Amino acid sequence: MSTTPPAPSSPATGLRALFTMRAAPGRFPFALRAGFCMGVPILVGVLAGDTAAGLMATIGAFTSLYGSGRPYVYRAVMLALIAIGFALAVGLGLVAAASPPAAIVVVALIAMAATLLCRALDTGPPGAYLFALSCAAGTAMGAVHLTPLHAAMLVLAGGGFSWLTHMAGALAAPRRPEKAAVVRAAQAVEAFIAATGTPRQDAARHNAALVLHDAWSALVTYQPLNRHAEGTVGRLRGLNRELHLLYADAMSHAARGERTPAVALDEVRRIGHLASDPRTIVPAQHDEIPLGRLNARDALEEALKPGSMSLLVVTRVGLASLIAGLVGDLMGLQRGYWSVAAAVLMLHFGLDWRRTVQRGLERMAGTWAGLALAAIVVAWHPEGLWLVAVVAILQFTIEMLVLRNYAFAVVFITAIALVIATGGRDVPGHLDLLLARGVDTTLGCLIGIASFALLEPRAALHRLRADLAASLDAIARMLPYLARNEVASHAARLQRRRVQHRVFALGETFDAGVGGMRQQRREAEQMWPAVAAAQRLAYRLLAECWAVERAQRDGRAREPSIAAHEAIELEAAIVQVADTVREGHKPPAIEPAASLLREELRQLQAALSREPG
Repeated sequence: MSTTPPAPSSPATGLRALFTMRAAPGRFPFALRAGFCMGVPILVGVLAGDTAAGLMATIGAFTSLYGSGRPYVYRAVMLALIAIGFALAVGLGLVAAASPPAAIVVVALIAMAATLLCRALDTGPPGAYLFALSCAAGTAMGAVHLTPLHAAMLVLAGGGFSWLTHMAGALAAPRRPEKAAVVRAAQAVEAFIAATGTPRQDAARHNAALVLHDAWSALVTYQPLNRHAEGTVGRLRGLNRELHLLYADAMSHAARGERTPAVALDEVRRIGHLASDPRTIVPAQHDEIPLGRLNARDALEEALKPGSMSLLVVTRVGLASLIAGLVGDLMGLQRGYWSVAAAVLMLHFGLDWRRTVQRGLERMAGTWAGLALAAIVVAWHPEGLWLVAVVAILQFTIEMLVLRNYAFAVVFITAIALVIATGGRDVPGHLDLLLARGVDTTLGCLIGIASFALLEPRAALHRLRADLAASLDAIARMLPYLARNEVASHAARLQRRRVQHRVFALGETFDAGVGGMRQQRREAEQMWPAVAAAQRLAYRLLAECWAVERAQRDGRAREPSIAAHEAIELEAAIVQVADTVREGHKPPAIEPAASLLREELRQLQAALSREPG
């Protein structure tokens, strides 16, 4: 078992990251759509003789930046809600604009609500940031002839156009997202099988679990009738189930120190090929479907639990928004919303300390470097069709760069923000405007970083222990189902999902600790052997559940993996270990009679015994 913790998931940090170009395949269609959706509302405004109204509608065009990769029916609902959210944010911002204190509070509340919902519902990038930006920016776009209702309707229209553009792909390939999810899962399982017996095994196993989980989410959670599916979705579920069985077999071989048979790799590749055109596959039966991610209600309940990471992130966002707004008001900043938006940007994703500081460094460096490009564009003050082209090209460039190198993307983000802020007009003293952009963004980044430091939990070890104990509790509660060979019932599937969810949450908490401040980093590194052992314990249990399910599907008689009395003993032992983890004590020496999970539990106990008490 490796005793060296993995590095945080950020591939590069510090000054080196400012110049590192990362791979981001498949961005061209996304970038093209984003540029198109941003340009068309301005074009309509230009043709109608009201460029300001067109620029207001571009706020709704931010809708085009969400939902990629989601199944189209789910995407339709998600994007509609996002478009409505942008319209409400702008409308409320304009209503509150008459009172600066009220405006600050409204922006902070919208930023907090958007952060909570985007995290709980897993909207993905760009997350809550654009809702806060929209609320704040809508109040400062110079469209004084628009009432709050009129502005909100324009934003909704821009969002509606983005919705139509985003959904157009459903006409040509309605199941492309689901097929792509299964293809990615096959590639991840193939990588895990190839890595078994090597130092990359644990990381490849965890990545395969995540990607398979994402595939089940696309095939189940994000389907409108997720318990019943025929046709392509049913066939893809069958393929993904076979992938999961192969993944479970590979984990079993790895647990015994064996290499997975080469024929398994051939089968995984065959499944990946079939996923691109699954018409020849028999649809899966609906009673064989895993549950995917937490549904919306469960996800919100999880996010609202006292002490949850989501509540901590929401609190940071609210505090930073209020401080940035108040400082901007006290300093008389004309466009103080830039500070608020920058502060929210630092925090809304819930990144760890290292990546939060890195994001601030990239934002500040990119902004100041981008002022040179912005100076050229603002001095030119493009109008009419030139304005349409400039905004569309800048947005296209941003989306092509943002995953490859965020700092480079910010150069163009700075330019497009100033073009939209000036509305293509000749602005006297535009150099002052450029300076204000740099100062406001720097101020917001620093406030965001300071808010993180102020609310960084000092008890990072306690959070890691709590998540480790919760993972063990979920594992223990699954054992009675396994003892009865009852792994495919709805209740058992719910518990299997809890085990998977808890082990993913444990990994995220560990990553946050490793990327934290010095003390948090040291504590997380000390806990790594126990975290790795708990992950092995969970994955071994889940692999056994899949093995039982395979036997039942094939009609083979199979004795339970663990006897009832052994399951009771093992459950009590794991719960006892979980309790000692919560209390910060070393676990007692427990040697359960059952052979199942004995070695994994022994590794966990050894790791916890070595950890400083």
